[in-house]
Amino acid sequence: MVSTVPLSVLDLAIVGRDETVADSLAGCVRMAQRAETLGYSRVWYAEHHNMSSIASSATAVLIAHVAAHTTTIRLGSGGVMLPNHAPLVIAEQFGTLATLHPGRIDLGLGRAPGTDQVTLRALRRDPMAADSFPQDVIELQGYLEDETRVPTIHATPGRGTHVPIYILGSSLFGAQLAAMLGLPYAFASHFAPAALEAAMRMYRSEFQPSEQLAEPYAIAAVNVIAAPTLEEAELQRVMRRRALGRRMLTRGGQQLDDAQIDAILDTPDGSFVDEMMTYTACGAPGDVRAYLEEFQRFTAADELMTVHQGGVVDDRILSLTLTAQAMDLRTTIWRRV
Repeated sequence: MVSTVPLSVLDLAIVGRDETVADSLAGCVRMAQRAETLGYSRVWYAEHHNMSSIASSATAVLIAHVAAHTTTIRLGSGGVMLPNHAPLVIAEQFGTLATLHPGRIDLGLGRAPGTDQVTLRALRRDPMAADSFPQDVIELQGYLEDETRVPTIHATPGRGTHVPIYILGSSLFGAQLAAMLGLPYAFASHFAPAALEAAMRMYRSEFQPSEQLAEPYAIAAVNVIAAPTLEEAELQRVMRRRALGRRMLTRGGQQLDDAQIDAILDTPDGSFVDEMMTYTACGAPGDVRAYLEEFQRFTAADELMTVHQGGVVDDRILSLTLTAQAMDLRTTIWRRV
């Protein structure tokens, strides 16, 4: 059976244990180029701060770099954490991207800070800024449309670019907001799976058509570890679980070896890492295809955003390739949003 929904990629710009930040950013270009060749719909990058293992903190800059090294694939944020920024600045950044690369730029918006509270203060942001997220989204929309909602204030570049906005979320709040504003919705089930079913139901049941979108369009993120054999994929899963544990459990320069990390992960205190990877397609190409088809039926998602979890760039590119081949991406026909 040929895949009937588009597949996209959330590239976490992972910096592996033996890689530099430069290696990671070069890998983002390679990933996007390969995704473009294979028929993926889009590649997104997420804003994170003060995380030594993730290199996508300057999301718009990374998108610009990758866009300059690709030709057709859509690129965007998955997402920009809007409480960290003034809406006008984001409109100018993404308006610039859309002017340089017309028809290829997406703007996914999230409400979380993308970091811890100490780093939030270093960003000079008010911890209460998230409370104005709905109003900030509407203000930002206006800057990208033909007429601003803030009299006399215009985004240049930005005005009239109509960069498509997506609401990202891991709770019912984002689903409700996306439905109310008539925007596409992307659920972060690759790390926060608990509310997936309820959020998808709420979004579809409460959706109100808008100028941007006539009917609901929901994206569900899913972890993928595709390898030539099940054994190789399972080994990568173990290594990725360990890497996540190390990132989440070590603070202030603390060093834990693999045995210590594994011991913690096997206790109730470490169970949250396994919960983060609840939705993971892991195995040989046939295993991955079967999982993704079942996940799509379960979520009724209009698009699946794959998050390839190999520890190094070459493993992620191989996973990307095997998944596309297994899902017959080049023969897929879909509705673009």
